Amino acid sequence: MSFIAVIPARAASTRLPGKPLLDIGGKPMVVRTAEQAAKSQASQVVVATDDAGIQAAVQAHGFKALLTRADHPTGTDRLAEVAGQLSLEPDTIVVNVQGDEPLIDPAQIDAVAYLLAQAPDAAIATCATAITDAATLFNPNAVKVVCSHGQRALYFSRAPIPWARNALADGAQRLAEGLPALHHIGLYAYRVAFLAAYPGLPVGPLESFESLEQLRALENGYVIAVHIAADHPAAGVDTQEDLDRIRELFINRL
Repeated sequence: MSFIAVIPARAASTRLPGKPLLDIGGKPMVVRTAEQAAKSQASQVVVATDDAGIQAAVQAHGFKALLTRADHPTGTDRLAEVAGQLSLEPDTIVVNVQGDEPLIDPAQIDAVAYLLAQAPDAAIATCATAITDAATLFNPNAVKVVCSHGQRALYFSRAPIPWARNALADGAQRLAEGLPALHHIGLYAYRVAFLAAYPGLPVGPLESFESLEQLRALENGYVIAVHIAADHPAAGVDTQEDLDRIRELFINRL
């Protein structure tokens, strides 16, 4: 199996300005993420950025970085440009690794790439873990996914799905016993042929209302295979509190 790991890294961030270059244990966050990705079986790791400063910092630490347009609406669009810059073959597998996940497990990167390689019917593979608490199920920021028996995504939502009608009839927010609820993890493997088509796909009402770009693939008839991970991945960096926590972890490692 051969695949490429691409790390989109935008300069703009509303909650943490300059997030890709924030220091974690003496190195920029995006470099820490690239180091983790390099521990996977990826044949190469590429950072895709719209900022020359990020590109220079990544290259200074020995990783490849490509400049992309600044007007991409999603990270998937940025990956599509990178696939074109690298002249990748249509069946090449590209794994999208978020640049703000310096603790990402390399084994999960391998898992989604392997799943897509073994799923000729799918254009995308992604990851999910079992939901074990009601707070996650009812949190709109925690995206849920429901799957077919063959672990193909049927739908993604911010709503609590599947809905346990009987258990929730009294209006309480609880996790019904045995409910096959899955928390979607934003780690994706794509075939380059899909990436090439993606920028031209129409945005449907499901994506618009849910604000979930993976629904564009489902609305346009593409198949998404889902890897069910035993463990929930380490949290990424969205807030200053997240950054402080991860910095502390790296201090303890050194």
